[in-house]
Amino acid sequence: MNESKINALLENLKQPDEILRRQATHQLWKIWFEQKGTTGLEKIRQAEVWLQGGNSREAEGVLTQLIEDLPDFAEAWNRRAVLYYITEEYDKALADCKQVIELNPIHFGAIHGMGLCYAAMGDLSAAIRAFRQALEIQPYSVENQRLILECTSQL
Repeated sequence: MNESKINALLENLKQPDEILRRQATHQLWKIWFEQKGTTGLEKIRQAEVWLQGGNSREAEGVLTQLIEDLPDFAEAWNRRAVLYYITEEYDKALADCKQVIELNPIHFGAIHGMGLCYAAMGDLSAAIRAFRQALEIQPYSVENQRLILECTSQL
């Protein structure tokens, strides 16, 4: 990954211009999904088709194999975290989110996902910390701001 390009995109996430932020967000997701070229991207898409078709076990199998083949592919871990979150396997989702962040500390999606997992597991203080951490990268994220308020009101 081109570090200077990523740093510029991260700076764009902090700008007041909504279009600039949206473009930066899109570009970062594109970089993350395409990190391992077409092979990795095709496997992620295959898993998404299985998941959308209601076959989470097949999707999990595809993503687990992809992680075994490419253990440094952060987005494979993130997609499996999403799958685990959807299937309410929050401990597994949280573990995968943590692995994503280990591989890609600026992955705001995984940090947000950690917050969602903590909230679902009833650890609202940890959820708030995660959403705040995500806001450090994406300070204009209305979703993270809203979730902080929701969790705070439940404490």
